[in-house]
Amino acid sequence: MSDPVRAIDFDLNQLDFTKSAGLVTVVTQDVATGAVLMVAHADREALEHTLRTGEMHYRSRSHGLWHKGGTSGNVQRVVSLTTDCDADAVLARVVPAGPACHNGTTSCFREEALQADVFAALDATITSRMQHRDDTTTSYTQRLLGDRNLRLKKLGEEAVELATACVDGDVARATEETADLLYHALVALRAVGGSLHGVRAVLSSRAK
Repeated sequence: MSDPVRAIDFDLNQLDFTKSAGLVTVVTQDVATGAVLMVAHADREALEHTLRTGEMHYRSRSHGLWHKGGTSGNVQRVVSLTTDCDADAVLARVVPAGPACHNGTTSCFREEALQADVFAALDATITSRMQHRDDTTTSYTQRLLGDRNLRLKKLGEEAVELATACVDGDVARATEETADLLYHALVALRAVGGSLHGVRAVLSSRAK
């Protein structure tokens, strides 16, 4: 039995389909990692199909209406649709079931662009481990999430190792230790109910 389609709160009447011969630009983003997966076009019919099915539909100038993943299985489940200030573009935040690009890559953009939000990808992995802590196969992340003393011990150890590397002026080791500390910090934060989103909100407020 398939999951029920979640209603998407989006009013098509707020879009201006007259600017580009009935089409609007759609920027599709992975909701978990923040990576931009693809840019395509949609008309009212394509977006109506999207809202009705809960999966992304687009309009190709050459191939007409198409359901992303309808043939390959790499569907994009819609989490939210948001229009831009000019009402001629849509940001679609999705959960992809597979690669977005016809070449078999995660994104239609260069892989370097996906690394821009590697922290979001890491946070998404930690969240997934958090949700499956009772699985018979236990990963290191799941061990940390299930053992308060272990994760706090490792958090302290990584902080000391980073400080030592900085004292020694060892750039390579300091870089590695920073990565280790950030990972353990995110695990510890998730274990007490926090998230990377919350950290970003704090930093954003401070930047203002």
